[in-house]
Order: sequence, then structure tokens, then C-alpha cells
Amino acid sequence: MADTVAESAAAPAVVRHAEEVMGTVFSFDVRGGEPGAVRAALDEAIASLHRVNEVFSTYREDSQVSRLVRGELTVEECDPEVAEVLELGAEAERVSDGWFSMRYEGRLDPTGIVKGWAAERAARLVAAAGVSGVSVNGGGDVQLLGVPGPERPWRVGVSDPLRPGGLAAVVSAAGADELAVATSGTAERGAHIVDPRTGHSAVTDLVAVTVVAPRLTWADCWATAAFAMGSREALEWLESLPDVEALLITAGDEVRCTGGLARRLG
Repeated sequence: MADTVAESAAAPAVVRHAEEVMGTVFSFDVRGGEPGAVRAALDEAIASLHRVNEVFSTYREDSQVSRLVRGELTVEECDPEVAEVLELGAEAERVSDGWFSMRYEGRLDPTGIVKGWAAERAARLVAAAGVSGVSVNGGGDVQLLGVPGPERPWRVGVSDPLRPGGLAAVVSAAGADELAVATSGTAERGAHIVDPRTGHSAVTDLVAVTVVAPRLTWADCWATAAFAMGSREALEWLESLPDVEALLITAGDEVRCTGGLARRLG
């Protein structure tokens, strides 16, 4: 898709780009930086997303993950990123006591971690070009690095799952060099989150969980795990995680938040 570029005397140059890949749209918002370096970094980030799709897609018979599942490759024969993602997924399983899982119907399926990890990785590739700020939105989950302008923090709207078109909250990245916002729920894709303990769709009182953390890799995993847990267990668990805040919305329109979320709203 085409890029858009905007510039003014009072704000850094802005480059925006949307890329269809991995069954969704990844939107880039880049502020500042030398134009040539930004373009090269953006190209590298976009290429990385397509490579991730080639390697990890469970819908492609020729992907390395599909071949790994069939026993045609070992982890050592795959790209190094496969081992990296599997290690991250194993850590997410450990921290969540198994509520996050990379297995579906008994088979390896790292889909639940790959999108957030890929978006975070793409954001860091762009940030390395010396930009003042970058936002990468991968299908509604966002990694923010730096700032969009002088004394202007990034802000992310959190959709209200019970009021289409409305916002449940606005998260501010004020004072943070990096911040991620990830949401798991039923509003967009229906009951797609699996309870790893039963292998079936999660039966929960929640309709949405939004997690705020420095890294999208973890925010995405924690949102998925928390949704499967249900509100009571999820809130207690999320409170125990360092540098993590969360907003939980139940089917009965009850809003529950971690203790430090208020300082991130605005």
C-alpha cells in the first residue's frame, strides 16, 4: 500500500504505511528521522513481516512451522527466529501456568504469540533508523516506541466491546519510552480463544481484556491467557506481573482494572 508523508515546522515529518500480511493489516506511523533511512528501515520492517508469514503460517503447507509439525524439519534446521519464538512461547506458558499455550488440538501452533512478536520486532527495526517515534498496529494490537512529537505522548483508544464504535478507555504512553497495548476478546472474531485445559473455546465471564505493558510480545500473550482465565483469576494474576496493567470488561458490563491502570489513562 502507498505511504503518506506529512511535515510541518512544529512537528517531525510523519510517514504512514499500511501493509496487508498475516491475514490482517499492519499500520505504521513513523515520526522524524532522515527520510532515506526511514524508508530503508520501513522496507526492512515490512519485509520482516512477510518473512514471518512465510516461516510461521499454519495455513501454508510449505511454511517452516508446518514442516516442523509434520516432522520434516527440526527446530535446528529452521530459521533462528523459530527457536526464539518457541522459547518465548514456553516462557509465556510457564508464567501463565499453562493458560497461554502454543498447542492447538495437540499440535504446535505458535499463532498466539507470533503477531505481537512480529509487530514489536518491526517497530524496533524502524526505531533503529533514529526516528523520534514509531507506532506499529498489528490488527488492533499496538507497539509504541519514542514519542510522536515534542511533549506529545502516543495515545491508543481501546474499543468498547459492548458499544460498537465507542471507546472503553484511552491509554497514554506519557513518560514511557516504550509501551504496548493488546486486547483479546470476542467482539471482532467471536469465540476464537481456546481454553488450553479443555481444548475448546474458553468459557468465561469476560468479553474483552486489554493489557498494557512495555512489550507487545508479552502484552498479547497475557491478554490471551487472562481472557481464558475469567475475570477473578485474571485480575489477581495480572496484578502479580511487573510493569503490567489491564482493563477487563465482563459480559455484564462490569469494568475491572489493575491498581496502576489509572496513571496510564488520558
